[in-house]
Amino acid sequence: MLRKDKDIVLFINSAAEEAVKAVRDYGKSIKRKLLVAALKDIKSEKHQHPTDLDLIIYCDLSKSLKITKALLPYQERLLAVTCRGDKNIADFARVIPCVPYLKTATTESLFWSVDKISMRERLKVYDPKITPRFLVISDCTKETVNEVKKKVGFPLVIKPASLGASLLVTVCYHQEEFEASLNKIFKKIKTIYKSDHRQEKPQILVEQFMDGEMYSVDAYVSSRGRLYFCPLVHVKTGVTIGFDDFFGYRQMTPTLLKPTSIAAAELVAGKSVKALGLRSVTAHIELMKTEDGFKVIELGPRLGGFRHSLYNLAYGFNHSLNDVLIRIPQKPIIYKKPKGYSAAMKFFAKKEGILKKLNGLKKVQKLASFYHLKVNKKVGERCLFAKNGGRSVFDIILFNPSRSELLADIRRLEQLAVIETAKN
Repeated sequence: MLRKDKDIVLFINSAAEEAVKAVRDYGKSIKRKLLVAALKDIKSEKHQHPTDLDLIIYCDLSKSLKITKALLPYQERLLAVTCRGDKNIADFARVIPCVPYLKTATTESLFWSVDKISMRERLKVYDPKITPRFLVISDCTKETVNEVKKKVGFPLVIKPASLGASLLVTVCYHQEEFEASLNKIFKKIKTIYKSDHRQEKPQILVEQFMDGEMYSVDAYVSSRGRLYFCPLVHVKTGVTIGFDDFFGYRQMTPTLLKPTSIAAAELVAGKSVKALGLRSVTAHIELMKTEDGFKVIELGPRLGGFRHSLYNLAYGFNHSLNDVLIRIPQKPIIYKKPKGYSAAMKFFAKKEGILKKLNGLKKVQKLASFYHLKVNKKVGERCLFAKNGGRSVFDIILFNPSRSELLADIRRLEQLAVIETAKN
């Protein structure tokens, strides 16, 4: 039973519209009026918030006393606190000590999870078999390059320690490519951190490139560490379709994995969650199915991208609501019997430059499998690859009861959508 005096669900910096709706619908189902609030940094743009929130609280999120003072009038009414997106995790971690009586992850576990270096180190200690070889570097000297060749080897992946959405993630197959990419990343990472108002110190992780099929899964972790797994999602990256880029091109569920493979994936994913000591959180785990079994690409203490829609369409459960329930704490509601097949896709320009033409989207919206479209770039705006800090030109979500018909519509989509760029 929920205490009647607890009626505020708090989000850090931003609240997705589907999450706001989920909280309000849940309140109606239990005949309680639940309020949705956002705790936002005072330096953020006050007028930029698309959702209809009941309360927005502004304060300096870099100072613990400021957070405590801002939350003091609402402290006894807080039911749960949650966070969406990698860039908000650091602020979330600073808020946690100021809400000591809520079910939350620990500050340390959040920092370990979003810092790819700390994550790799703890995975290795917990079980070396579930993580690839890696090295932390801070320069591109001859000595560093030789050490990377010896301890990691080629091909390898360069990853900034605290960036999500495949930003600046680069695959290198030889030494010259590695040196050029590393120099470029060190120059760009400072700009991205400044744009996202990140306060952490940039670091670079170099790790073994794993060859295989990529999958990911979200899991709800209770306050006692019990894991509730969502269905697995198959991921096709930009590399697999000819891009020199590692962004997630297509995410699709249900997968074609056998029950034994699903169990093996969940075992490795569970180990990664326990290695980082996560609790009272939704974890997103990315996995590579290699010849040596499943290995962890990375994990984050947040919902995976597009997961609310993918799970809702294919299985009929509310991922955003479950993210709140696990923190109340209440048991999440998960359905495993599929209603059909859903897919989320990111489209990037094949060449970097100024967007000259974006055609075919009206025809795309007439496809039988079409569900939702989000256009991120306008004609005249600059297009970059994800590895160079760029965002997709548009994102699209599809659903069809038939897997073959969904795949046919994906093929039509790829043929209809035209993205053309011109040199800067």
